[in-house]
Amino acid sequence: MQVHETARAKVNLTLRVLGRRPDGYHDIESLVTFAEVADRVTLHPGAETGITVGGPFARDIEGANLLERALGLLREVDGELTLGVVALEKNLPVAAGLGGGSADAAALLRAVRRANTERATRVPWYDIARRLGADVPVCLAGVPAMMRGIGDHVAPLAGMPGAAPLPAVLANPRRPLQTARVFGALASQRVPDAAKVPLPDRAFGDRPSLLAHVRATGNDLEAPAVALLPVIAEVKAALAGQPGCLAAAMSGSGPTCFGLFEDGASATRAAAALASRQPGWWVAATSCDWLA
Repeated sequence: MQVHETARAKVNLTLRVLGRRPDGYHDIESLVTFAEVADRVTLHPGAETGITVGGPFARDIEGANLLERALGLLREVDGELTLGVVALEKNLPVAAGLGGGSADAAALLRAVRRANTERATRVPWYDIARRLGADVPVCLAGVPAMMRGIGDHVAPLAGMPGAAPLPAVLANPRRPLQTARVFGALASQRVPDAAKVPLPDRAFGDRPSLLAHVRATGNDLEAPAVALLPVIAEVKAALAGQPGCLAAAMSGSGPTCFGLFEDGASATRAAAALASRQPGWWVAATSCDWLA
């Protein structure tokens, strides 16, 4: 029986870079949520394994697909797992700051877990996610969370899943931007020991407090990303200028920007206006998990 999983877009509502570690990676703190717009992963369980890719952004995937590495790690960890052929419907832009590849890999882990209920408790799912990439653990959880370290420390925010969503618009100029290039352009120093102390999880009792935090914190990767791809500033400004937009920023390492709106109707109108004005952009009206 086929197993379907959605790989929802990861949206970094905030992103602080605390500094560069001795191993060359960067410690971050990021407030993360997930949007309804998503890729779709389908596992066809069986002895034969492989990856097929379709969808509007299938041709933009370059190099080895992270799904192939995920299958390899699963075989390595437990050779008795039932795997199979994986079909990916690629609806999200590639190298877009939305964690698309990581979300796809996390969706595959969830699909394999569902297809192997009798062995699921024996498999270190989080460890596999961590080995696959910095964003995979938070995508495996799939709920609003504070992400720290290099992405390997995920603290879900209690009470958020299932609450009223945040109406949003995602906009991408259809220009890929690799995360490594953005971090390479970021002038950051080694993290002092004090900065490595975990910061307390923030509780947002209402939507205004959340929006205030998003506006005040911002995204430390935005400036280097804009230096590499100036159109990002245009995308953000276009979102911020739409009626009903309450906050706008870049997600992740870009170039996708998000706008949070006062209601779904405002988001829908804004997306239509942007798509009409910028037909070369990818624009999606959606909603993100959060609280009322």
